[in-house]
Amino acid sequence: METRVAIIAIIAESRESADQINTLLHEYGSYIIGRMGLPYRKRGINIISIVVDAPQDKINTMAGKIGRIKGVTAKTVYSNVMN
Repeated sequence: METRVAIIAIIAESRESADQINTLLHEYGSYIIGRMGLPYRKRGINIISIVVDAPQDKINTMAGKIGRIKGVTAKTVYSNVMN
């Protein structure tokens, strides 16, 4: 199956969403290459970037599920490299 490399940028506006985000990331863990999370205490938000190598439908599904969590915004950037 063809895969793509992508970055999912996540901004979480509340700590309550962290458990839901982590549960989803665990579910898709086999596709995750790396993860970086930054708490921005001054603004009370968390910024998370997830690098994945997965089929495009899996990336879309994961980003969509994350983006539907209350207080969370998610955007995806795809590379042109496909496998």
